[in-house]
Amino acid sequence: MPRLIKHAVRLFLASALVVSAASAIAADTIKIGWLSSLTGALSSAAIAENQGVQLAVDEINKSGGILGRQIELLTRDTAGDPTKAVNFAQQLAFSDKVHFVIGPVNSGEGLAAVPILARAGVPNLVIGAIDELIDPVKYPRAFRVINTNRQWISTANDYAIKVLKKSKVAVIADTSGYGTASSKTAIELLEKAGIKPVYTVLVDNNKTDLTDEMNKARAAGADVVMPWTAATGMLGRLLNARGEIGWNVPVVGHPAIMAAQIRQLLNKPEYWQNAYAAGYLSTTYGSDGKLPERTQQLVDKIRPKLGGGEIDVLFWWVAMGYDTVKIIEHAIKTAGSTDAAALQKVLENTRDYKGVYATYTWTATERNGFPDSNMAVNPANTFKDGSFRLAPR
Repeated sequence: MPRLIKHAVRLFLASALVVSAASAIAADTIKIGWLSSLTGALSSAAIAENQGVQLAVDEINKSGGILGRQIELLTRDTAGDPTKAVNFAQQLAFSDKVHFVIGPVNSGEGLAAVPILARAGVPNLVIGAIDELIDPVKYPRAFRVINTNRQWISTANDYAIKVLKKSKVAVIADTSGYGTASSKTAIELLEKAGIKPVYTVLVDNNKTDLTDEMNKARAAGADVVMPWTAATGMLGRLLNARGEIGWNVPVVGHPAIMAAQIRQLLNKPEYWQNAYAAGYLSTTYGSDGKLPERTQQLVDKIRPKLGGGEIDVLFWWVAMGYDTVKIIEHAIKTAGSTDAAALQKVLENTRDYKGVYATYTWTATERNGFPDSNMAVNPANTFKDGSFRLAPR
């Protein structure tokens, strides 16, 4: 055999071995799909959650992986677009053949993508809040980590009605899948409490000025404004409109009201006063000024990765992102494999799993794992390291 041909054969065999080795390594990883809206109007939650997800993956991989296998994180930026979420969900499930999917982040995307993952039989940790994303019959491998939307809305309603003693409610939501569903649920729960809102409106979350909506709410006699949107830009414009028309009505609603991005969007710092949101005891300072122990430990671990200064994202999002990966680790270790049916069985039998964001329990019939006991209400302008003081009762 001529020398050049022998050399070519050797190169081909060497290349084949490298490819084979690489394929073997890839096949031996645990693939986690992460449907994350890292850009777009609804990106604030995803950016913070991504910090927790990345930290947990790095920790687990550095400690030897799960059952000796490294985690391969496949992050897909949906940009808050349900069509992109569907396309990426199909890609992760059928082409990448992931073992688990976290997300999508936003409920509107989840409405489109969760059924895709269910049909593919892929275990899915749901971090969208609306009720329709969970159904143990239709979506048997979908388990919710975040609280339900009803928990947010009920917590906010309870504070506005029973603590602030308000009864003339204006409900302002965005036109996304989440906003539309939330507005409907908020009105339903208010009416069950004997309160018919005096003003309701759905607004495109990119609308640049909400002065007209706030003037109409004031003209209708509203004594509290309850916004249901995760878009921090819209919430910042709402608070600015309230301030500019000189109307100090309380604002009570979605946790994004407390996001650090709001502070940067306000025309005046005082516009953040008299604003409250549904939040969590896990990211609420106690009367001693301290956070719960598990939360503080995570704060200390992640602070250097966030620049070493003040943490300027909602920390519960970081904690939830961290918990999702740790829950996957728990499921795979307990099952002893990545078999989807076995992972489903483990999660159905998970009781009081202690995370940072919450302590979770799921059953064969209950896929909402977040306890009512962890809900709280926080004043938005008490933001410190991504956590808050408890609102006055």
